[in-house]
Amino acid sequence: MTPPKGSDVGTTAEAPETPPAVCVCVETMKNRPDYLRTAQGRRQGTGSFLLQGRARGDEQALVRIGFTASKKIGNAVARNRAKRRMRALAREVLPELARPGWDYVLVAKPEATIARDYKDMLADLATALASVHKARP
Repeated sequence: MTPPKGSDVGTTAEAPETPPAVCVCVETMKNRPDYLRTAQGRRQGTGSFLLQGRARGDEQALVRIGFTASKKIGNAVARNRAKRRMRALAREVLPELARPGWDYVLVAKPEATIARDYKDMLADLATALASVHKARP
């Protein structure tokens, strides 16, 4: 039996490109001072989570996002699940509704972030972003 000729199997096959965890124009915050500055900005609570947002005031067209789940959420498995759900929300909603030059932090709520229906969470994030972006007197 002879092997087939011109096969795409092996070293010549290319791996499929996977989408990034968050949109290319969105960067994840990693430093505590960034989280603290964002916490001093605007806040909007929802049934699923708390959204904190702040305009950085710099000229970068970059959106930065952070995710927080404290031990009130539960054990490590529950905290990681809550953060995964919030990252999925950010991946879907932020590319359309986020403003360049803003920092956002999604803070998980006990019980709600894990148990709430995903479609309701999408609506919560959209309304929370609109509220945070609304001009204040």
